[in-house]
Amino acid sequence: RTPMASSAVPSPLQEERLKYAPKLPDALKGKGRKSALKTIKPKGGLDPAIRKLFPQTQGQEEVRFQAGKGALRTEPMKVGVVLSGGQAPGGHNVVCGLHDALRDLNPKNKLIGFLGGPQGLIDNRSLEITSALAESYRNTGGFDMIGSGRTKLETPEQFEACARTLKALGVSALVVVGGDDSNTNAAVLAEYFAASGMGLQVLGCPKTIDGDLKTEAIEASFGFDTATKTYSELIGNVERDCLSAKKYWHFIKLMGRSASHIALECALQTRPNVALISEEVAARKQTLGGIADEIAAVVASRAAEGRNYGVVLVPEGLVEFIPEIKALIGEVNELVAKEAAVFNSLQGSAARVDFVQARLSALSKMAFQGLPREIQAQLLDERDPHGNVQVSRIESEKLLMGLVGERIEALRKAGRTKAKFSPIGHFFGYEGRCAFPSNFDADYCHALGYNAGFLAAAGLTGVMSAISGLTRPAKEWECGGVPITRMMNVERRHGADKPVIRKALVELEGRPFKAFAKAREGWAKADAYRFPGAIQYWGPASVCDAVTETLRLERGRK
Repeated sequence: RTPMASSAVPSPLQEERLKYAPKLPDALKGKGRKSALKTIKPKGGLDPAIRKLFPQTQGQEEVRFQAGKGALRTEPMKVGVVLSGGQAPGGHNVVCGLHDALRDLNPKNKLIGFLGGPQGLIDNRSLEITSALAESYRNTGGFDMIGSGRTKLETPEQFEACARTLKALGVSALVVVGGDDSNTNAAVLAEYFAASGMGLQVLGCPKTIDGDLKTEAIEASFGFDTATKTYSELIGNVERDCLSAKKYWHFIKLMGRSASHIALECALQTRPNVALISEEVAARKQTLGGIADEIAAVVASRAAEGRNYGVVLVPEGLVEFIPEIKALIGEVNELVAKEAAVFNSLQGSAARVDFVQARLSALSKMAFQGLPREIQAQLLDERDPHGNVQVSRIESEKLLMGLVGERIEALRKAGRTKAKFSPIGHFFGYEGRCAFPSNFDADYCHALGYNAGFLAAAGLTGVMSAISGLTRPAKEWECGGVPITRMMNVERRHGADKPVIRKALVELEGRPFKAFAKAREGWAKADAYRFPGAIQYWGPASVCDAVTETLRLERGRK
């Protein structure tokens, strides 16, 4: 295809952001000629099941770049890059950082971008990332430079097609930019290439606004900073509207497929009256009715003080953490996987609801029948690429609005409250995935890409680009790579056991959650709202370069 500029008529902000020069860590300066690799002995052993599945790439050590004798390849090479999965702010800077590193190592190096995600790699659809193309996308949001996709690489036929594409183009290393599933693809592909003796490298880069791709070595996935700041601005605006109108309860569902990191970070930024954390719901074994009871109690309590308004944050994946609903979803997933041919042949929601309902266990059937008909349909109508329930399609905010409304009405009839409950539902998700990256994400993503170029030049494979020390100034960040296999375990997917990168859920003993838990009772009673405002790109570093509350608290920074 013919490359196009990221905007036919750039806005004034875009024109200024194109000029921004991301801050490069000292560890990556010197164009690779002063970089040596230091190995770091990993903590803990590897899952035996993963060790068995990845005999060629397991057992590697974490590496870090440091000053010393150059150990990077300087002969000309071609590197490929593919954006995989959902968008996240800063993706273009990863590509630009990779481009910059390759050109700094050797001006004859070339970067090839595969179009439309992994399927573009399979089908050999690509373009060269030239300097001119890179310049037109620096510090912009989105993945539109080369596009993305959700094709899962898992069959020998797909692996062979990828190998043919890379060999035909003369590409020796591939960088996969994605989340847990995408980097699982990278690990599986790296293992296949290594076992086949093809000499092709595969590297990963941690992307997801959900914030659930992190370990001790991967302090944050890129895009989380920008997305949560974008959502927090919107939540703060809604809170200000609450104080102005004084008559609505806003139920805001926030993107985050499994973990509640986004909801927790936004709560720390904005101080809503109620913020549900899925991991706590699971730990407390809360029922759907119990959650509604607790929210209704807050509504009634605030009404007694003359406050018939408020804000409730709901994580996207909440329903999967409610014990009876989680069991139901697991049973439905297994049933649909086992009866796929019959299930997929059924026409309409009603037929699917009846088919599933007749085959559920007694407890799951009871939970299923307790859901509104539209929620039942949402559980069944669309599946993700792994055959599982599309949790993001379930309108959990509306489900809770209805349940809380029923409880308030019952309390009113019993003469126990005079609350006026007027709920409004919102879903903040896509609004944050393609925003102009914050200064932090612009710097972090460029460093991740630049670092990935160094990892390619070092001849490594099956390793994820890792930048740490993120609460310090960017020049002090530590750069290197962590073996992807060390982040993996075996999970049940589509009715079968599959190796996947372990999702990092909210830790209830962690500092971010404890800070939230300590303050939330006061937030429920008072109008303690906080208004973060829009992301700032120029001004005091305390504002423009600020990290998330999550990262600050996790790393013990004041």
